[in-house]
Amino acid sequence: MDRRKSIQAMLLGTGAVALGLHSCVGEGEPEIEQQIIESADGYFGRTPEELERIEKLNAEELFNDHELETIAVLSEVILPPKPKVGGPLEAGVPEFIEFMGKDRPRMQNTLLGGLLWLDSQSRELFDKEFKSLELEQQKQILDPIAFYDPEIPSYKRPFEIQWFSLMRNLTVTGYYTSEMGIKDLGYKGNQPNVWDGVPQDVLDQHGVAYDPEWIAKCIDQSTRGDIATWDENGNLLT
Repeated sequence: MDRRKSIQAMLLGTGAVALGLHSCVGEGEPEIEQQIIESADGYFGRTPEELERIEKLNAEELFNDHELETIAVLSEVILPPKPKVGGPLEAGVPEFIEFMGKDRPRMQNTLLGGLLWLDSQSRELFDKEFKSLELEQQKQILDPIAFYDPEIPSYKRPFEIQWFSLMRNLTVTGYYTSEMGIKDLGYKGNQPNVWDGVPQDVLDQHGVAYDPEWIAKCIDQSTRGDIATWDENGNLLT
């Protein structure tokens, strides 16, 4: 069952209980079930208010093209792409960072100011924008702010260090909350356990035992993917 159908089923259940299954619909109005189903359409895990806010934020612009290109280059310096897996660009990390900046306006000055600082340093040291530098030149700028003294409280660290920490956190978060990043971690989510019956010591304690014929048919975990078959009398065959 997909998410939309699951929501519909839950709404149908709660709606039926709340209404006591009474017929309280006026003449000519749609059936209660149809009303509930229609109200669930378009949610997909988001409320109408959330969907409206997402649409509004997506329509806004925080970074210009140059800034997005710089973020794209920076994200791959922070988290280099992996062969056969992909990297921040394929996972949509620059778009994620922009969305988070729009969703959390208090981060905007730091994000934008840090990008200005980055290009300023690049021009001062190499007479080029950061996105046009060689990797080793980029690291020459980033290493001093990436490997800072952890004994210094965060509020006492220079602006550029605080900015880079924010960018690094957003890059890692954006990647490892994407489908690609989750696959890279090897996370499989909840998996069904394999149950091979009540332990023998528990069976002995209660003086019971499994029927050997049924054990051969039901507890053989090597055949747990097989579909059981039954005869016309309801007896298990295999």
